[in-house]
Amino acid sequence: MSTPYRHLYLAFYDIAHPRRLTAALKLSRSYSVGGQKSVHELFMTFSERDTLVKDMFALLNPDKDRFQIIALDPRSKIYTLGKAVKPSYPNCIYVG
Repeated sequence: MSTPYRHLYLAFYDIAHPRRLTAALKLSRSYSVGGQKSVHELFMTFSERDTLVKDMFALLNPDKDRFQIIALDPRSKIYTLGKAVKPSYPNCIYVG
């Protein structure tokens, strides 16, 4: 059986209520390979992405909260800032 192909996404949110914010953070981190505060790097299959979006919108208040997820182009050049280290293998995700 072949492994499902994973894509790199960037997900970010602005949540008004602390309880929903905590729930959104916990949900995002369950898929996250990196990130900080309310921005996360997610390495997911299409099915996982669809599940995340469905689960996230179930806990958000559409009048007060915002959630965005964008696919990152794997052909893009990698830029690092500060003490960040470029990955040794460009086809892999570095967490460290």
